[in-house]
Amino acid sequence: MKRKSEAKPRGRPPKDSADSLTREQIVKTALELIDEKGLETFSLRDAARKLNVYPTALYWHFAVGRNAVLGEVATIAFHDVAPPFPPQEDWRGWLRGLLERYRQSLQRHPNIAPLLGAQLVSNSGINPLLVEQILAALKAAGFEAPRIVDAYNAVVAAMIGYVTLELAPMPDDDPVDWAAELEDRVRALPAEDYPLLVEHLDLLSNKAFIVRWQSGRVNPLTGGFELYVDMVIAGLEGILSRRKDGAAA
Repeated sequence: MKRKSEAKPRGRPPKDSADSLTREQIVKTALELIDEKGLETFSLRDAARKLNVYPTALYWHFAVGRNAVLGEVATIAFHDVAPPFPPQEDWRGWLRGLLERYRQSLQRHPNIAPLLGAQLVSNSGINPLLVEQILAALKAAGFEAPRIVDAYNAVVAAMIGYVTLELAPMPDDDPVDWAAELEDRVRALPAEDYPLLVEHLDLLSNKAFIVRWQSGRVNPLTGGFELYVDMVIAGLEGILSRRKDGAAA
C-alpha cells in the first residue's frame, strides 16, 4: 500500500487543468510566487490563479497539496549543487565547491532559504545522489562508520546554516523605518559599556551578524562565508589528524 505522500488521485484530471498543465509548470509558478512574495504567504490558490486553473487541477498533480509542491521547489536549490563527481582526488576542493555552489543557488532564490533551513518538508525534494556524493567525499577524506554519520550531518549543517542566516529576510512590517531605528540603536551604544564593539563599529556595522540592518540579499557577507568554509574543512582535517595520532575520529 502506498503511503499518503505517494498516493495519486484516481480518474482523469479536471477539465479546467487543460491538457498542457504539468507538474513542472506548477513548480515553476510556485517558485515565481515565492520569489515575489515570500514563502509564508505562498498558497496553492495563488498558484492556481496565476495558472488560470481551479485549485483542484493542482491537487490532481500533487495529491498531498502544498507540502508536496514545496518539496519539489526545494529540488531547485539542490539542482546541480554538487561539483563534478567523484570527489576522491580532492575531497577538500569538492566540499568547498559544494558549499559555494549551494550559496550561489540560494542567492538566486533567497526566499526559499527558510524552507531548506527549518522545514523537514524540503527533505522530500533532495536528490539522494547528493547524499551519496557527500558520503563519498567524507569516505575519501578518511571518515568511516559510525563517525561518518556525524561528519555528514556537520557538512549538511554547514552547507545550509550560514546561508540561511545570511539571507534572512527583512521584516514585512515597515522595513525602512525598522532598519533606520536599528541602525540608530547600534550607533548609539556607549563605549564605556561595550568598548570592543564600539571600537570596531565601523567595521561591524551592517557587515556582521546581529549588528546589521540589511539582509545578505542586498549586503552579502562574503568574507565571513569564505572563512566559515575554511573553518569547516580545517575542522574535518583536525578530527582526522587526531585519529591518526591515536584518538578516535
